[in-house]
Amino acid sequence: MLVGGTGAVRPATPEIQALLDQIKPEYEAKTGKCPPKFKAVEYKSQVVAGTNYFVKVDTGDEFVHVRIFQSLSHDGKKLSLDSYQTNKTQHDEICYF
Repeated sequence: MLVGGTGAVRPATPEIQALLDQIKPEYEAKTGKCPPKFKAVEYKSQVVAGTNYFVKVDTGDEFVHVRIFQSLSHDGKKLSLDSYQTNKTQHDEICYF
């Protein structure tokens, strides 16, 4: 993966699911939705001043794409939900957003 570019799509790992679990309350607060399921399916990552994770999520009702930012460990910031896209399907490609 090139610095600044996104990597290839990869199957979700337990580590990606753990990141997703941490930002779920922020997703619920921003969308006003409490999905019955919040399972990472696949993801891409991008190295910036930290790492952006673009994750395809199965909510049980639909698929959504979320962008999670994980800052460099030395700056003391936590994970954040930077953006999300709703009304996606299982077959929609994860693109930069």
